[in-house]
Amino acid sequence: MENKFIKTVFPAFANGNTPSELGYTFPAEWAQHEATWLSWPHKEASWPGKIANIYQPYAQFIKLLASSEKVRINVLNEDMKAFALQHIIEAGADLQQIEFFIHPTDDAWCRDHGPAFLINPTATENKKVIVDWGYNAWGGKYPPFDQDDIIPSLIGKEFNIPVFHPGIIMEGGSVEFNGAGTILTSKCCLLNKNRNPELTQGQIESYLHEFYGANQVLWVDEGIVGDDTDGHIDDTIRFVNEDTVLSVVETNTKDDNYELLQQNLRKLNQLRLLNGKQLNIIELPMPDGVVYDDMRLPASYANFYISNKQVIVPTYRCKKDDLALDVISSCFKDREVVGLDSTDIIWGLGSFHCLSQQEPKV
Repeated sequence: MENKFIKTVFPAFANGNTPSELGYTFPAEWAQHEATWLSWPHKEASWPGKIANIYQPYAQFIKLLASSEKVRINVLNEDMKAFALQHIIEAGADLQQIEFFIHPTDDAWCRDHGPAFLINPTATENKKVIVDWGYNAWGGKYPPFDQDDIIPSLIGKEFNIPVFHPGIIMEGGSVEFNGAGTILTSKCCLLNKNRNPELTQGQIESYLHEFYGANQVLWVDEGIVGDDTDGHIDDTIRFVNEDTVLSVVETNTKDDNYELLQQNLRKLNQLRLLNGKQLNIIELPMPDGVVYDDMRLPASYANFYISNKQVIVPTYRCKKDDLALDVISSCFKDREVVGLDSTDIIWGLGSFHCLSQQEPKV
């Protein structure tokens, strides 16, 4: 990419190189992790009337993660660290795998405000870098978010990792990677005018190419009902290998999600990978409509998280829980698939993938 283009589209890098030019890429989630990053939940407004209920399943999530990798947790202060540690001890997690960092946050959704780690194993130095995308709490919906916005740079400073600042809004849950150069994303989110109203679809694709090291961006149209992120891809379609995706479907034709998800399926069938091949598409059921306080929640089995040895799947005390676990198990022969109750956590409008961000091993 010519510097003239960088000056126009990437003003912060007019005199330098982007991660892509330097050979950095964002690995697939199933690549080995050095750690998983979390931000300890503390914002009562995100779980009104229920925040006390989420700590037990959240600590169980940490226990599962710690069985195969380090867990690095952002906390507000020493008091929160002590509070978190007590729950983690009660869960029976391996404490040698737990690391705390006094990095104050506004909310818990580390997938979206956490660092995007890219790697270049052949680099002579700095084999790992961080991209610090701008963050505005999904279009300014939930201020304040200034503490969340600087988390990637704080982590970069803590670990002496170089940090790139593209200067546009981007959330980790809005992009899905196959580890072979392809990003999958949704128009309803990335083209929403509450993020980057000055950018065209083509310009956004250029940012994804330059700052994630991607060679291809594939688009679907829709998200699911109740998703306050405007349609993050990690609730609808997930790569399970380089050419296979799990795509959520709704079987009830009267459900509000039915046609939205059918539209995504039709689009997926039209897409082609870099090698010209079609995607292998495996249908993943949606849970029965999960409602709390007359509000349809964005409950989805696609919001699973792939750790080094497990796939941790949110369950919702629904009839389809077992079927969803079976479908996901068929895609991950090398990992244990574990269902973990997310009935209270989803009241915050996200689940385990939304709460976590992987740090790849180089």
